[in-house]
Amino acid sequence: MITLKGEHIYLRALEPEDLEFIHTIENDESIWEISNTITPFSKYIIKQYLEQSHKDIFEVKQLRLVISNYDDVALGMIDLFDFDFKNSRAGVGILVKELNDRSKGYGKEALKLLVDYSFTHLGLHQLYCNISEENEASINMFSNQGFKNNGLKKDWILVNGIYKNEYLFQLIKN
Repeated sequence: MITLKGEHIYLRALEPEDLEFIHTIENDESIWEISNTITPFSKYIIKQYLEQSHKDIFEVKQLRLVISNYDDVALGMIDLFDFDFKNSRAGVGILVKELNDRSKGYGKEALKLLVDYSFTHLGLHQLYCNISEENEASINMFSNQGFKNNGLKKDWILVNGIYKNEYLFQLIKN
């Protein structure tokens, strides 16, 4: 049985009702740095995306799941992106939307569920993530889940006219 349920949260597929939630996240300029977004998204575009979200990860090379608590409140999202079937790897992105929901273990629990799912059900060999050098919370979370820092990419991302360094973290299946 595939289970994406944890002690405090569960991961679920996107639903049409997530339109406002995703629209708010995608248009929050404070997180564009971590999502590589440079322009706002319309509700029309997000609605089209939601209509296609049922497609298989092997076809669209991405899996986006909502992090939800057991009161069915959407807390954030976790993604597999750049799914590479040939090389059995994918990137991981995660966001807990509200500041007051961060540092409560939701992201850690979601990441553990996604890692287990990726290795057990998708047959991936490795996961990777890119983390800004100053994002200590993400560095700690991914490190605590077994991801290893395998390099610093100098001047990798441009934010408000300033180039920032970014780490590459990898988790290779035992």
